[in-house]
Amino acid sequence: MGWSTVLELIAARVDDPTAKGISIAIGALITAGRLAPGDHLPTVRALAAHLEVSPSTVTEAWRILQRHGAIETDRRRGTVVRSTRVGVEGRYWQVPVEPGTIETDLSTGTPDPRLLPALGPVLARLHAEATVSSYNDRPVLPELETELRRRWPCDPEAITVVDGAQDALDRLVAAHIRLGDTVVVEDPAFPALLDMLDLAGAQVIGVPVDHGGVSISALRDALDAAPAALFLQPRAHNPTGASLGADRAATIAELVAPTATLVIEDDHSAGAAGVELYSVATHLPDRVVHIRSFSKTHGPDLRVAAIGGPAAMIDPVVARRRLGPSWTSRLTQQILLAMLCDPAVDAAVDTAAHRYAERRRRLGRLLADRGVDAAAGTGLNMWIPVRDEQRAVVALAAQGIGVAPGAPFRVAASSSAHIRVSLGAAPDDPAALDRIADAIAAAARR
Repeated sequence: MGWSTVLELIAARVDDPTAKGISIAIGALITAGRLAPGDHLPTVRALAAHLEVSPSTVTEAWRILQRHGAIETDRRRGTVVRSTRVGVEGRYWQVPVEPGTIETDLSTGTPDPRLLPALGPVLARLHAEATVSSYNDRPVLPELETELRRRWPCDPEAITVVDGAQDALDRLVAAHIRLGDTVVVEDPAFPALLDMLDLAGAQVIGVPVDHGGVSISALRDALDAAPAALFLQPRAHNPTGASLGADRAATIAELVAPTATLVIEDDHSAGAAGVELYSVATHLPDRVVHIRSFSKTHGPDLRVAAIGGPAAMIDPVVARRRLGPSWTSRLTQQILLAMLCDPAVDAAVDTAAHRYAERRRRLGRLLADRGVDAAAGTGLNMWIPVRDEQRAVVALAAQGIGVAPGAPFRVAASSSAHIRVSLGAAPDDPAALDRIADAIAAAARR
C-alpha cells in the first residue's frame, strides 16, 4: 500500500486526535486487516501535519503501539506494521516429547519426584495453623519474606513471590523490555525465554557459554550495543550445566557497572544445582534482579519463585500483577515457609542434589568411555554433542528414550549439533544407565 494511501486511511479513521485516539485508530485498522504486516506508516511529521497535531502527540501514539507490539521502527525501513513472529509453536514447544509416549523421558528438566521432600508431614503440621487471608493483605507473607531475605545473595530493596521461574521471567520481560530493545542472553539459552523476548519484539544478542558461564570477551563486545538487559543463569545453566565461579561473577559485575544494563539472574535450580551460588547481585545489588525458584527443590506443583532486587524493577511487576492474580496463594506460601524452616527438608534437598550429581558423573563417565565428550557441569541437564540432531533424537525415540533437540536452545544458527539430556527421570540402576549410554553414544554417531 502506498505511503499517501496509508496517510489518508489513518486520517479518515482518527476521530480523537490525541495520542491514545491515534493509536486506537491505527490499531483498529491493523485488526481489521486494512493495514497489513510490512505496510509503511507515515513519518511522525507528515502525520502530525495532516492531523494538525504536534509531532510529540504522534510520537507518543507510536510508543503506545510499540508497547503493544503493533508496529516496529528501524532506521532503514522506517515505521512499519509488525508481524507476529512467534505463535504457540515457538521454541519452547519443540523441546519436550508428548507425555506418556516414551518409556524413559529424558527430554524435560523436571526433578525426580522420588527425590522431592515429603509434603505429608508438612501439611499435617499446617492443618490446624492454616488461615484464610484477606484480599487486602500483603502479596508476600511477612515471615516468608524474612526467610527469603535470609537466603538471598544480597540485601534486596524489594522482594515478591510469583508462580515459578517462568512466570517471573515473563513478568520481568513484560515490565521492562520494550519493542526494539536490545537484550543479551546466553547462547544456548532457555527456549521459553527466547520466545518471550521474541514476542516482546526485542533484538537478541547471544553470547557463548563455556564451562564457567557466559564468555567474558563476548559479553564485553555485546555490552557495546548498550543492551537494556542481560539475562543470566548463575548456576546449573540450562542446557549446559555451567555455573558461575566467584571471579566470573565479579568480572561480569565490573563490566556491567558503567552501563545502564539491567541484569536478570534466573537461579532456576537453586539447591538442586549442588554447588554454591556466585551471584552478580552480591557485587551490584542496585542493578540486579535475582530470581530464586523452589520448583526443582521443593516441588513443581508449589509453583513458587521469589524475585528480589531494586524496588524500581520489582514494584512495576507487583503493581501490574494486582490487575490479575494479585498474589501467589498464601496457603502455598505457608507450605513453602514451613518447608524452608524444616531441617529434614533441607537434608532432602541436599540428598537430591548429591543424587543428581552422581547420575551426572556416572553417565558422563559411561559416555566418555564410548567416545562422547559430554560437557562437565551441575544440575539436572547435560549438553551432549551429536553429528545430526534430528537423527539422534529419532534414533533414541525408537529405543524408548526421549531427549530434547538442541536447536530450540540456540540464539544463532550453529554448525555444531547437540541434544539435551535431563537427569530427573534417569535410572540409578547401573545396568539401565549403561544401556542408555550405549543408545546415546550410538545416536550421537549417526
